[in-house]
Amino acid sequence: MKLEPTLEANRLFAPDPAQRRVARELYDAVAGLPIVSPHGHVDPRLLADPDATFGTPTDLFIIPDHYILRMLYSQGIPLEALGVPVRNGNSAGPATQTDHRRVWQLFADNLFLFRATPSGLWLADELRGVFGIAQPLTSDNAAAVYDELSAKLARPEFRPRALFERFGIETLCTTDDAADPLVGHGAIRASGWSGDVRPTFRPDGVVDLLAPGWRDRFDALSEATGREITRTATFLAALEERRSFFVTMGAVAADHGVESAYTASLDEVEADAILARALRGEATLEDARQFSGHILIELARMSVEDGLVMQLHVGSLRNHNRTLFERFGADMGADIPVAAEFTRNLQPLLDRFGNDSRLRLIVFTLDETAYARELAPLAGHYPALRLGPPWWFNDSLNGMARYFDQVMETAGLHNTVGFNDDTRAFCSIPVRHDVWRRTSANWLAGMVIRGIVEESEASIMAHEMAYGLAKRAYRLDGGDTAVDRLS
Repeated sequence: MKLEPTLEANRLFAPDPAQRRVARELYDAVAGLPIVSPHGHVDPRLLADPDATFGTPTDLFIIPDHYILRMLYSQGIPLEALGVPVRNGNSAGPATQTDHRRVWQLFADNLFLFRATPSGLWLADELRGVFGIAQPLTSDNAAAVYDELSAKLARPEFRPRALFERFGIETLCTTDDAADPLVGHGAIRASGWSGDVRPTFRPDGVVDLLAPGWRDRFDALSEATGREITRTATFLAALEERRSFFVTMGAVAADHGVESAYTASLDEVEADAILARALRGEATLEDARQFSGHILIELARMSVEDGLVMQLHVGSLRNHNRTLFERFGADMGADIPVAAEFTRNLQPLLDRFGNDSRLRLIVFTLDETAYARELAPLAGHYPALRLGPPWWFNDSLNGMARYFDQVMETAGLHNTVGFNDDTRAFCSIPVRHDVWRRTSANWLAGMVIRGIVEESEASIMAHEMAYGLAKRAYRLDGGDTAVDRLS
């Protein structure tokens, strides 16, 4: 989707007139390309029902967006005041605000907090470019903007499926628990709608022995596969069975979120002993580390066999604010980056599969210090390894620029995978891709001005960064796919 004229037309481009001219030409050539969104967290139920709506403006912009929540919470605004529901059994404390107009007014009163942040840029572009709100949101016009948004959200052209098509989304991948029956995806398929929405297999909840709710998810996996899981071999067979189901439902990737990239091979006796301790509720931190490291290698083996692209998101210490987690649950903006090491931690996995081009391992990190030191050299060597784009806190103008500068010289463009929006905020998808396309065009223009690449080469590279790299990295180009291997 090429957004309507919104803010400054040349925003994010360098002030130098020569670079800005080239950047604008490169951007204009790719701005309207289809969107490939191969990793994100949109709820498939939004697209399963053709009559589904986003609810109120507060439902859409505030309650589900941990970028918004974390900033407002950092300034002392309680999540209850933002309409966030508490977990079952946590009724003690302030009541959750149910008047979404009041939540919206509070949001507008504090919108200044988002100046010069990625969220501020995304919000401004969503309101103007997606919803056609002519004036910037302020305290004074908050009620009027709420009314205008409410009226538009009730119209057919602002329903999720209609915006999916308007945004020019070619493929959208969700993220789904290993035992998820994928009812939403089944409904999308059964409806006959042409939108390409695919699940992504995410087994973190059963692989991390110390994850909150691990035993419940483990039992759900057992029930979904009809297996009594007491040994590692049975556990792996259950994961393989679920992966096969995901493939039949169109999945092209698996996703693994880990604090550390540690991998290690255990023998069967060691792995079974750890699993037995976990089932008794006795697993230690070291047990969890060893088991996760072992299973990651097994998951890489499965990707070699079934063709699912293996995504590894490293470096987030999740739910750092325990009080917030216990009251509201996960994804409240309290996940904090930690330092990560890759060269030694990934070596056991790469020793087995790094030279096998059937494996597509895409690594993401929140630790920017690893880009030039480890990840670019690794991706620039191993045929199986690609480097994912800037993620989460680094998904920004400056984060992208740092990524380009630290990665491209060593890894090369074609050992990267383009852009993932990685969002659960559906209406931010075209905005985030637009930021990437503008920032990459500006970076390439700098290469042209300095005589590093020809403008014709930069034009090809801009197209790859906006579209081609992601499509090929996730095997969405009709090549060797997971479905091919399953059949």
